[in-house]
Amino acid sequence: MTNALPAHRLGSRVVEVAAQGRPLADVEVTVEQTRHAFGFGNIGFELLDYANGLAPDDEGLARLWLDAFDLAILPFYWADFEPVDGAPRTSRLRAAAEWFAGNGVRLKGHPLVWHTLAPSWLMGRPLDEVAARVAARVRREVSGFAGLIDTWDLVNEAVIAPVFDNGDNAITPLAADLGGAGLIRFAADAARAANPGVALHVNDFDLSERYEELVERVLDLGVPVAGIGLQTHMHQGYRGEERALEAADRFARFGIPLHFTETTLLSGDLMPADVVDLNDYVRDDWPSTPEGEARQADELERHYRTLFGHPAVVSITYWGLADRGAWLNAPAGLVRLDGTPKPGYAVLRDLIRREWWTPPTTLRTDAGGRVTVSGVKGRYRVTAPGVAIDVDVD
Repeated sequence: MTNALPAHRLGSRVVEVAAQGRPLADVEVTVEQTRHAFGFGNIGFELLDYANGLAPDDEGLARLWLDAFDLAILPFYWADFEPVDGAPRTSRLRAAAEWFAGNGVRLKGHPLVWHTLAPSWLMGRPLDEVAARVAARVRREVSGFAGLIDTWDLVNEAVIAPVFDNGDNAITPLAADLGGAGLIRFAADAARAANPGVALHVNDFDLSERYEELVERVLDLGVPVAGIGLQTHMHQGYRGEERALEAADRFARFGIPLHFTETTLLSGDLMPADVVDLNDYVRDDWPSTPEGEARQADELERHYRTLFGHPAVVSITYWGLADRGAWLNAPAGLVRLDGTPKPGYAVLRDLIRREWWTPPTTLRTDAGGRVTVSGVKGRYRVTAPGVAIDVDVD
């Protein structure tokens, strides 16, 4: 595997540096990258309390998060967000969103509709009432967070939603009535009514042809899908470069940006291969090990290099910074229980902030006050005495 920067990740832009409307000719300027165009994401779940001023001891964890990532996924699981009908925890999520945004982090809400973690108080209601409540929930969150969160996972795991049989919920009957694609169309109409400029993503763990067929039906219904999410929980072992590329190639045919979401790689014992539903595997004591951490670091580098090299992929989201509170209690985090980073954290930080990052440079404007900014695609700040210009290089 080559370590050279893929050409499609590089760009340039001519910038005119001016003060009070007059070009600054033949002056020295400093150019610094401030953000990637590519989204290097992680969940922001474990920093909700910190962002709300409730966990000051998590400052070190927050610094580790910001030192590596620039895309936060915030949890809008309906059952947790609104455990009591009519009492959503909006202020808690808003405080977190504002904290991340204030630190220059992009945001995505996850998810607006999902059969799993649907609120229990919705159970037993007529189908038309469930539909009305789903639409109202979608409109409330999309409009209420507009301008702060404008990208959403719309319907999560719609492939299985109509036939889900691992627990009763109020969404599956609605999905069975409308169909998976119909449910997405229904939710999209509500979201776009609340915010016409909203970016709506689909997201699924089923990367088979069933998901491809679902995307086709959704597009045939005229839903403006802004992103296709491909979940990559790998609790049972790294799937390898070939499988990642095969999935990216198949879904790239839609011409829609691909987001590799929910990425996990373990730094301890792997989950047995015969487990079908990952949620069915229960283990209280699941430690991170030195051998597992070395394996995780190697697999992280291979996975991220593979996907960063694919032109259709625009983001990768790792599913959890720390082992503390990790999904399924698995040693899937990049930070140990004692708060110290694992080798995998250093691997990702070095890729994101060093190898795939343009170092600061000093340039000189030409006679027209112009300078060419070149490097890894993303946002740059061009500064001269009394002037600071933020530009996107793509």
